[in-house]
Amino acid sequence: MLVRDLIPLLDAELIYGSDDIDIREIHSGCGSDMMSDVLAFVKDQPVLLTGLCNPQVIRTAEMMDIMCLVFVRGKRPDEKMIELARERGICLLATPHTMFTACGILYKAGLVGGA
Repeated sequence: MLVRDLIPLLDAELIYGSDDIDIREIHSGCGSDMMSDVLAFVKDQPVLLTGLCNPQVIRTAEMMDIMCLVFVRGKRPDEKMIELARERGICLLATPHTMFTACGILYKAGLVGGA
């Protein structure tokens, strides 16, 4: 699945990363607001769905080679976070769906868990 495929599935808005959405492949997904769980369990170029909106999310994504972040429940990163994602080449999306619903939509579309 490509990052571009996530946008219509999740009714998402692309916040950053338009140059990469047609080439970045997503092999797995993870939903968490606890970055310690992401550090412990995530692998294989995932997309991370989270409601946590702070710079630590971007730093965790960089450490774990996460190429796309989806902010759930209508959350939106601030300009500092967008700039940090830009510097690290991480795509940012925002969806109005809850984490549970967004994860279910991606699972139904064939995306597997990253643990």
